[in-house]
Amino acid sequence: MASAFGSRTLSKDDVNYRMHFRMINEQQVEDITIDFFYKPHTISLLTCTVLSLMYFAFTRDDGNPDSNLWVGLILVISFFLVISVLAFPNGPFTRPHPAIWRIVFGDVLYFLFLVFIIFLNWEQVKSLMFWLDPNLRYAKREADIMEYAVNCHVITWERILSHFDIFAFSHFWGWGMKALLIRSYGLCWTISITWELTELFFMHLLPNFAECWWDQVILDILLCNGGGIWLGMTACRFLEMRTYHWASIKDIHSTTGKIKRAALQFTPASWTYVRWLDPKSSLQRVTGVYLFMIIWQLTELNTFFLKHIFVFPACHALSWCRILFIGIITAPTVRQYYAYLTDTQCKRVGTQCWVFGAIAFLEALACVKFGQDLFSKTQVLYVVLWLLCLAFITFLCLYGMVWFAENYGPRQKVRHLLPDLTTSSSTRKRRDSGNNRSINGLEK
Repeated sequence: MASAFGSRTLSKDDVNYRMHFRMINEQQVEDITIDFFYKPHTISLLTCTVLSLMYFAFTRDDGNPDSNLWVGLILVISFFLVISVLAFPNGPFTRPHPAIWRIVFGDVLYFLFLVFIIFLNWEQVKSLMFWLDPNLRYAKREADIMEYAVNCHVITWERILSHFDIFAFSHFWGWGMKALLIRSYGLCWTISITWELTELFFMHLLPNFAECWWDQVILDILLCNGGGIWLGMTACRFLEMRTYHWASIKDIHSTTGKIKRAALQFTPASWTYVRWLDPKSSLQRVTGVYLFMIIWQLTELNTFFLKHIFVFPACHALSWCRILFIGIITAPTVRQYYAYLTDTQCKRVGTQCWVFGAIAFLEALACVKFGQDLFSKTQVLYVVLWLLCLAFITFLCLYGMVWFAENYGPRQKVRHLLPDLTTSSSTRKRRDSGNNRSINGLEK
């Protein structure tokens, strides 16, 4: 009986599975240079936490009920993030410090908040929003005070230039960040084009999706989205060609070198060459990419439905803080999903990826519950056509990516490896000649 319940020897597959899953869910820091920043300081953190709690609890005036609620809410969030630093996994990234990405995993709190919101009624939700910001009582929907797609036949330089505002810059910069995360021209362009189709199919629900053809095609797809994709992919190519060999800051003697090394701590420790599909991709992998496209479109739709149903403008903190928050948690999510999709040894999605998917569906569920009047006008045919068009364009893109990999993949791979071979050869020559070495461009 004892042997039956004893520890069993792990098979080679189990060891590989745990190792591959840990690489995306609990990435370890290699070559620690300053031990102080990576040693656990749990007792010190507990002491600071208790002392700060005592200070705020006994020194502040608790005569204002609203202030009490605000301070209590802020401290609950703060202490939850402290616990996330202690208990949550790092995720796939370690720069600039694993603690930063553990705090990012504190998005579990937002997930729990969405669960709480779903079980409220509309009056309670409005009361909560008015407590957060009393000015929201006077907020109006953009669709009620603005006109869209008016006089599209009038095309002048003044009218075109008037569209280059902060929102155009946010489109451009946002697509640059998306390209850095996805790292595929094919997928980025497919998401960009299918999003414009999404706006067309959901125009009957959200009037602000209506745009003139030149605004949608030229300004959105070609200039803002296309320019952002080009910028992001150019940055990806630059990062792919770099040789990542990090020197300890203690081994760098010049002040300028130490400052540069400290600044480089905020850059990636390495860069993964991404290949979502290849000619030997399975049907499961192709379906996984299609699911990735669906969830991406759903997350984008949530942004517009939330501000339309809960009535807050695009410039409000609730809007741009959520966009910034979603952008941050998307980084580890995409990395974990890519590893799950392409690594046969990784049998489950990462924890952050799971939470992100739950957040996307809970946001959609909240929109459906509190926007029943809006969704009662839904044209089911449009939704079905949207899904079919999304599937067709996605599979067309995937076919193009596979065709490109078959015809130009080997050439790209050789070009990708050339910088590493050149660097290795020059490094050997320097080592043989006995010249001074430099690591990351920093003279020792």
